[in-house]
Amino acid sequence: MRVLVLGGTGVISRAIVEQLLAAHHEVVLFNRGTRRLAFAGEVAQLTGDRRHREAFEQEMRRHRFDAVIDMICYDAADARSTLAAFRDTTGHLLVCSSVAAYKRPYKTVPTLEDAEVLWDDPAFGYGFHKAEAERVLWHAIASEQLPVTIFRPSLTFGPGATNVGVLRQNYGIVTRIRQGKPLVMFGDGSTYFSFTFAPDVARGVVGLLGKPETFGQAYHICSEARTTWEDFYLTWGAILGKTPHLVHLPAELLYRAAPNLCAHLYFEKTYGGLFDNSKIRGVLPHFQATISLRAGLETLLAWFEREASTVDAEKDALEDRLVEAYQALAAQLTNLYLK
Repeated sequence: MRVLVLGGTGVISRAIVEQLLAAHHEVVLFNRGTRRLAFAGEVAQLTGDRRHREAFEQEMRRHRFDAVIDMICYDAADARSTLAAFRDTTGHLLVCSSVAAYKRPYKTVPTLEDAEVLWDDPAFGYGFHKAEAERVLWHAIASEQLPVTIFRPSLTFGPGATNVGVLRQNYGIVTRIRQGKPLVMFGDGSTYFSFTFAPDVARGVVGLLGKPETFGQAYHICSEARTTWEDFYLTWGAILGKTPHLVHLPAELLYRAAPNLCAHLYFEKTYGGLFDNSKIRGVLPHFQATISLRAGLETLLAWFEREASTVDAEKDALEDRLVEAYQALAAQLTNLYLK
């Protein structure tokens, strides 16, 4: 198949490109061309900015693809533009949404795709805009019967990741554990979440390609391992050979301290994220996410050490201040009791 990937350099999309090449598909990328990656095969490149809507749509209508995988559809305007560009030029349009698009609390645990409703509060911008993009797509599916498939990954890690950790510390997690510095945890750390790794998501996406039974459907592509946020940090410690020191603060207080950074904690991750893959197994009977938390984090550590061993000084300083605030609060509460 001739497959266009919108994006192609992000965490999930680079893994999709690798697996498309391994399956002998002809791969074309569309992105701004600011980051070139070395893939294990020949990849054609179309360069542009999808936010230049008219130019993007005109250029895309000049081409024909068997399938298009949109990894950079973040809001309703993106979704409308994708439909305008590919409505008549592809046999299958797959669009990446997110489990963040679900309204909380969930109606089902483990969560089932067709039992949930979409997020409707703009206070959580990422989830709201992903949900708005889906609404555009669902309207088009219902009114035009377009060959559109939506897939919803969970929190996904891999080379290129910038979303690792409660505060998105990334390599900062490694340095803080090695230095014996405390790490901030939201809540008590017992919340479950589906930590997933990019190659597993990519296998699911590539497996869905060209299957008419997936048109007008949405699918989870997530790990089903029951791991907690504390497991996440303890596994980092096991890999590094040093037990991490965690301090616990409510997600609401973290959101108040750093609303842009911690909205995902307060609005999304305070609710246990366990996502059922039964629906995708109806199409791909043997699909399951096979990369364990430890194996995935070991791969991530290797990438950190090789290419991304930079600590975000601003986030590191914020974590220090949050730890100090926790220690001060703990002292005040202890003194209150003693009085």
